[in-house]
Amino acid sequence: MRIFVTGASGWIGSALVPELIGAGHRVVGLARSDASAAALTAAGAEVVRGTVDDLDVLGAAAAGADGVVHLAFKHDIAFGGDFRGAAEADRRAVDTLGEALAGTGRPLVIASGLAGLKPGQAATEHDVPVADGSPVSARAVTAAAVLALASRGVRSSVVRLAPTCHGDGDNGFMATLVAIARATGVSGYIGDGANRWPAVHRLDAARLFRLAVERAPAGTVLHGAAEEGVAIRDVAQVVGRHLGVPVAPVAPEDAAAHFTWLGGFLALDCPASNTLTRELLDWDPTGPGLLADLDQGHYFAAPAAS
Repeated sequence: MRIFVTGASGWIGSALVPELIGAGHRVVGLARSDASAAALTAAGAEVVRGTVDDLDVLGAAAAGADGVVHLAFKHDIAFGGDFRGAAEADRRAVDTLGEALAGTGRPLVIASGLAGLKPGQAATEHDVPVADGSPVSARAVTAAAVLALASRGVRSSVVRLAPTCHGDGDNGFMATLVAIARATGVSGYIGDGANRWPAVHRLDAARLFRLAVERAPAGTVLHGAAEEGVAIRDVAQVVGRHLGVPVAPVAPEDAAAHFTWLGGFLALDCPASNTLTRELLDWDPTGPGLLADLDQGHYFAAPAAS
């Protein structure tokens, strides 16, 4: 298959490209910079220059592909305070990709999220997120629109990713938590720290996206979570041990001050099952679990001198 990948040089995309090529596929990657284009070329992919805002580019690339994996998202502006703007841009991109594939029977796989799907209970692939009009829920609305493309002749699927997709080189939630512990001298967790986050290694996530574009049935929801739930207190224990700092609870009312923007996420209790995903696609995660990955030490390398 000739597969068009947005976000191809990103955290998961840079693992997906060799995963696809290794399985015999040809990859066309969207690149918004010279550095991204060079990385994709070095990985053996073709390059299309543009961004998720270049709808004509997206439409043409999708129309010329045998399948599409959409990973790109404006995380920079989302976590800079404009999540709604990022979600709206994502919806425009997805609509464009879907229109290009309508009536072809070709696959469109997009990334979505698991955080907050069913607080306090293990969410399954059958659970439907609540669209409450909040900026964050806008991504759930986009995911629903992708699933609806099944009725328009698109083999559409949605991979709901665990909030932490970990591995060497990660600069997401876990890296931020480590940086906060290093800066404050305390490895903290909110309340009793018993709340759980699902987790997946980036190589396992990449494999799941490959399986989805190859053979996920139309209208399928998949869970990119290798571990159902890891207690945040356990994460804090590993971080504290590696940094040599005390591990201590942070009162909920102090979370925003201590954890800054991460405080709004860290208290979530959002375990998620992957049973249906494993059974449907024979997905068997083999990467290290989150705590084992943290124990490998790469999250704790000394920051480079500025």
